[in-house]
Amino acid sequence: MNSRQGWGVGMAALGAVGFSGKAIIVKLAYRHGVDAVTLLMWRMLLALPLFLALAWWAGRGRPALSARDWRDIGVLGFTGYYLASFLDFAGLQYISAGLERLILYLNPTLVLLLGVLFLGQRVGRRQAVALALSYAGVLLVFAHEVRYDGVATWIGSALVLGSALSYAVYLALSGQVVKRLGALRLTGLATTVACGLCLLQFAWLRPLDAAWVPPAVVGLSVVNATACTFAPVLLVMLAIERVGAPVAAQVGMVGPMSTLLLAAWLLGEPLTAWVAVGTGLVLAGVAALARRS
Repeated sequence: MNSRQGWGVGMAALGAVGFSGKAIIVKLAYRHGVDAVTLLMWRMLLALPLFLALAWWAGRGRPALSARDWRDIGVLGFTGYYLASFLDFAGLQYISAGLERLILYLNPTLVLLLGVLFLGQRVGRRQAVALALSYAGVLLVFAHEVRYDGVATWIGSALVLGSALSYAVYLALSGQVVKRLGALRLTGLATTVACGLCLLQFAWLRPLDAAWVPPAVVGLSVVNATACTFAPVLLVMLAIERVGAPVAAQVGMVGPMSTLLLAAWLLGEPLTAWVAVGTGLVLAGVAALARRS
């Protein structure tokens, strides 16, 4: 492995840890009495200038956007960043950060299932085994949590699964748009759309004085917007440029484990054998699916 590849692997790992840290930050913010709509507004408000700058930088010297481009950006911004983010934040009010990360890690399997349902793709034997492993792992951790939290686990898991499905739709639809616009330009523009939607949602559902939150929530939102949102996007994109998407995806598997460790350290969530085995099954399933792809 040369130095360029080494940097790529390191960036992929840091990006995965950054993305995983989002759940920890959100759970810490909820301890201050803030709700999902307000917390998401603060995250997107603080991230908006960064993604506007990214969209401008990535679009320098590129052709002007057509009406078709703007339509696609709007759809992808809604599904991939607005709806997925809102459902995820809402779900974290009910379930642990560890279970949330495992459900979100089902994204590759959901993309495959969408292809089977709507594009006529077929599931091979190895893919079926990968799916079975992944969902068995999530069900194991879910069953462990539902014994203690009951209905809350059902509600939270359904919301986060909706988030994963929304992002899977984004992944399934974004392929051709990425080829036309480029990954960084699309990410900057689609996330800017999502930021605007989150701000409009807050203005519609909450009085303006609800934006006044404890300073700790603002500080956590700064970390969420930068270290857990904007920086991981850049790191993963740069990693893919250096080592390719398959390697970056494999390195990204440190994400669920880092979430479990951070949740145990900062949130006091129990790191039980059930959780460890479930996480191992999910990682094994996703790894098998990535190798097959």
